Amino acid sequence: MRLNKFISHNMGYSRREADELIKAGKVSVNGRVVVDFKDVSDEDKVRVNGRLIKPKSSFSVIVYNKPKGELVSKCDDRGRRTIYDSLPSGFKGFVPVGRLDFASEGLLLLTDAPAVASALMQSDVEREYYLKVKGSITESVKTAMREGFYATDASRGAHSKSKIKSMEFKPFVAFDIFGESGGYTKLRVMINEGKNRELRRFFGCFDIDVVDLKRVSFGRVELGMLKEGKWRYFEKNEYDDLRDFLKQNGVRW
Repeated sequence: MRLNKFISHNMGYSRREADELIKAGKVSVNGRVVVDFKDVSDEDKVRVNGRLIKPKSSFSVIVYNKPKGELVSKCDDRGRRTIYDSLPSGFKGFVPVGRLDFASEGLLLLTDAPAVASALMQSDVEREYYLKVKGSITESVKTAMREGFYATDASRGAHSKSKIKSMEFKPFVAFDIFGESGGYTKLRVMINEGKNRELRRFFGCFDIDVVDLKRVSFGRVELGMLKEGKWRYFEKNEYDDLRDFLKQNGVRW
């Protein structure tokens, strides 16, 4: 395992933070300070600021019901509230599994094992959302949801500073339309990928604005009755499912 990944995995630093620690000469391997990005194993004695890193033998995952108006970020240069302002200080080192943007809400997973977070983010595990959109779901939109499509311009619905302009949208796993009233439509959708503002971009391609977006499940993990702004640890069956997933996908955490 690369040294920066080893530090990130076992101490909760980001890869970038680990890189900076290495460059600053604050990391030693088997008693020798290193400034390059060598490979290490669990048998090597790696120290950061003199502290011996003990390879993890377990990991933790929490479910957080993110409210609107919080960023999934460590900090914000505009002083906006982040999820870490709401979560207990003991979770400062936990990393999120994907993102929910500032205006979105619902289920967010966080873990102290970056390798687990990466595996889940890159997986085709199903994500379920409830949406309220401004506009009608026409037959052409339904066809796109069933068949997917490639958009050369998927900038509507994206963050203004996003460099991602085009996007390929896979077919939705499922969708249900609950009704239309006053120019708005409510629906449930299920997708199995988590690209940057994917749903907002998808509907934006049809000049439809997403007004409300709430994630209610990630795989077999459900938001359930967890109140807004509250969190809970994974339950035993959820850990069992996750370990099976990691084993099947050859993920070493």
